[in-house]
Amino acid sequence: MGNQPLSDLAAVIEQTTRIDVAVLESPEGEHGITMQDPGRTGYYIAVAKTTNPMRQRSSLAHELAHVLFEDGWENAGTTWDSRRPEEMRADSFARHLLIPQDGLKAFLGESRADSESALSSVVQRFLVSPAIAGIALEQAGYIDARTKTAWKGIYAPRLASRFGWMDQYRALQSDSDRTRAPQRLLARAVRAYEEGLVPAQAIANLRNLPLETVSNELGEAGITPKTVDAEWADASTLPTVSVDLDELDADLKGMWEDARGSGE
Repeated sequence: MGNQPLSDLAAVIEQTTRIDVAVLESPEGEHGITMQDPGRTGYYIAVAKTTNPMRQRSSLAHELAHVLFEDGWENAGTTWDSRRPEEMRADSFARHLLIPQDGLKAFLGESRADSESALSSVVQRFLVSPAIAGIALEQAGYIDARTKTAWKGIYAPRLASRFGWMDQYRALQSDSDRTRAPQRLLARAVRAYEEGLVPAQAIANLRNLPLETVSNELGEAGITPKTVDAEWADASTLPTVSVDLDELDADLKGMWEDARGSGE
């Protein structure tokens, strides 16, 4: 993927790994989950829709790590009050995926990066939380541990407001705060709709949108269900069939005589 920032992370994951990704409504406090279909050996990543776009991106990258490392959940060596090693490894993977060290150094060069302005530029560039940006900046040698700690109370909306990119942040929020169906699943549903196998309502259900909205979108895209004209045959064109019932009559007569003989 190189060292450039990843824009639409869900699409990147689906296109490069063939893992199905969904954004769903979820209970408060839930961020992401990875599931496997044992029958098809396929993986599914689901993350919560949220107004915190940076957290959603981190959740996607974190769950991707679990799939790539084939993490299991049978870890008797951990306790409820400590994080599993797999979780810490997934956090580290997510940081390096979202803000690679070489990409950060190419972006900042030799300039100073110990100001909030520099932090804002990094957060905006790589679309990560200030906390993740702070860790990456320390690892790259741009700031010390004291500065990283001092920045823990800074959040992306504050930087966006202060440094003039709040409009971009609102657009990111709009994208992350909506449900999203897996692309391959949705594409199969649209093909089935074109073949007349499923109704438009099925697609509307997948996208969690009103039927009218989806129907209008499909129509504007020129996607319509195939119409099948049934070909009815005329009775006069059917072949003459000769049916010999003598054998059937003989069998029925024999069954009748047997029944009388047995007294039934």
